[in-house]
Amino acid sequence: MRLRILKIATAAIAFSLVFLGLQQLLIPKYASSILEGNLIREYYSSARAHDVIFIGDCEVYTGFSPITLWEEFGITSFVRGSPQQLVWQSYYLLQDTLRFETPQVVVFNVLAMQYNEPQSEPYNRLTLDGMRSSPARFRAIAASRTEDEDWLSHIFPLFRYKDRWREVSGEDFRYLFNRPQVSVNGFMVRSDIMPVGFLPAPLRRANYDFGDKAYYYLERMVHLARANNIELVLVKAPTLFPYWPAQWDAQMADFAAEHGLLYINFLNYIDEAGLDFSADTFNGGLHLNVFGAEKTARFLGTILQENFDIPDRRGEANADAVWVELSERYHRIIARQQQEIAETGRIQCLRAE
Repeated sequence: MRLRILKIATAAIAFSLVFLGLQQLLIPKYASSILEGNLIREYYSSARAHDVIFIGDCEVYTGFSPITLWEEFGITSFVRGSPQQLVWQSYYLLQDTLRFETPQVVVFNVLAMQYNEPQSEPYNRLTLDGMRSSPARFRAIAASRTEDEDWLSHIFPLFRYKDRWREVSGEDFRYLFNRPQVSVNGFMVRSDIMPVGFLPAPLRRANYDFGDKAYYYLERMVHLARANNIELVLVKAPTLFPYWPAQWDAQMADFAAEHGLLYINFLNYIDEAGLDFSADTFNGGLHLNVFGAEKTARFLGTILQENFDIPDRRGEANADAVWVELSERYHRIIARQQQEIAETGRIQCLRAE
C-alpha cells in the first residue's frame, strides 16, 4: 500500500514538474516584441519604498519619468502601468500594491474611464499575467474577462499558450526564469522622435457619459486610498490622440470637486510644462518620449510637493543606494538609444537590460 502511494505521489510530482516546465517555456517572454507585457511584473523586484505610485494605461508608463522626479525633487516613485489598463485593473493593482507598501500619493490617469466593459483578452493578459497570485489578481481576472475568455487559463497559462510550441526560440530558453528588464521603475524609455503630423478628426459620440462600472471602480479607488491615508490625484496626460473631449474633462473635474481630489488635465498646461510636440513625442502625439516625460515630471513634481509636502529623500542612505544606480542606468539607456539612432536611424533595442 505504501509503495503504491509512493508511486502515485512520485507520478503526481513528475507530472506537475513537466506541466510547470512546459508552461514556463511556452508563455510569452515579451523580449523582442510587445515588451510592455513585462511591465507589471517588474514592480515585484523593485525596492518598494515609494512615496508616489502611478497607475494607469500607456499614458503613464511613457508619460512621467520617475528618475526626473528623483533627480529634481527627491521623490521616490514607481509606475504600475500597462497597455489599455482598465479602471478596475488599476483598482486591483492598487490593492495589490498595498500588500507591499503604502505610498503617500497615488496618481491615476483617467483616460481609461472611456471603457465600461472588458475590451480585449490579449490586452488583459498584458496586465493580469504579470500580477502575482493574490485575491486582488483573482478579482481583477473576474472583472476583466471578456465573454469567451477562459478563467482557468489565467491560473494555468499553459491552456492558453499550448499551441505556441511552434514559435519557441532561443529567447524562450534564455528568459525561462528571468524576464528581460524593459523599464526603469515602470517607465519605458523612448528617446526617438516622431513629430505630430496628421491627426484624424475627433470621433463624434451619441453619449459622452462615462459608464456605471467605470465610476464604481473609481469610487472604490477613492475609498481604498482614503482608508489607507493616501492622497489620490487624477491626471490626464498631455497626449494629443486619442482625443480627450471637453465632455469627459468636465465629468472628471466634477468628480474631483465632489470628492475633494486634485485633478490635473495636462492638456491645459502644455505651454507651462514646456512641451513641444515637434520634439517630445515618439509616435506623432500618441505618447510622449523621454524628453516630454521629463517635462511632465518636473511640472507634476512641483505640484506634488506644494500640495502634499512629499519629502525630498536625496541624501538618505537607503534611498540613495537605490536611486543613484537607477539614475545611472536610466542615463546609460538614453545614451545607448541616442547612439543607435545616430548610427542606424532608429533604436535597435528597447530593453532596459
